[in-house]
Amino acid sequence: MVTPDFSKGLVPAIIVDEQTKDVLMLAYMNEESYQQTLATNETWFYSRSRQELWHKGATSGHIQTVKRIQLDCDRDTLLIAVDQKGVACHTGARSCFVQKIREVEGHE
Repeated sequence: MVTPDFSKGLVPAIIVDEQTKDVLMLAYMNEESYQQTLATNETWFYSRSRQELWHKGATSGHIQTVKRIQLDCDRDTLLIAVDQKGVACHTGARSCFVQKIREVEGHE
């Protein structure tokens, strides 16, 4: 089985909704949080600010059940499709990506 390359530290994990394909959040994983995610089928991350593992939804109940994990060609970024229970963002928004900076009309 191909695994992420944790030799340079944390690996970004892009979390998307399995049904809508919306990007819900970006977080970071170390090898331990990755293994916890595989073992529990729920997302675990490494908090850079708290310097500790965290189980997404442990306090809020907004659990992310893993449906699919993909690894990029360089093995340094994960794309994780989930079934999101509740909201993904700590602000209460469904996605962490709600602030629009620019939208260019006429571009696909």
